[in-house]
Amino acid sequence: MKVRVVDDEPDIQPLFEQRFRREIRGGELNFAFAHSGEDALVYLQRHASEVVLILSDINMPGVSGLELLRRIKAGYPGKPMVMMITVGGDPQNHQKALAYGANDFLTKPIMKFQ
Repeated sequence: MKVRVVDDEPDIQPLFEQRFRREIRGGELNFAFAHSGEDALVYLQRHASEVVLILSDINMPGVSGLELLRRIKAGYPGKPMVMMITVGGDPQNHQKALAYGANDFLTKPIMKFQ
């Protein structure tokens, strides 16, 4: 499964690669990383048919995770799935993400997803 991770924190890539190393080695997961919402949108324009799942941080400078979610759901209906990554439970952002079409939520630190 091709997963696009969008997070402005530079240390997120090695964390994902370490946590999911078995799944990556086994070919179950293929991660690609973007460090901004803008980068993720450019990537999607070129590779929309390849991406199955996007994991996006909510709080990012520039195009926020919520704005990214809104644009993805408006521009790519039905695909890909988008899960929002949060540090804590902000009820306002949670409600906005649901209204914009988030498929699910993950809380940092990421332990596992299916």
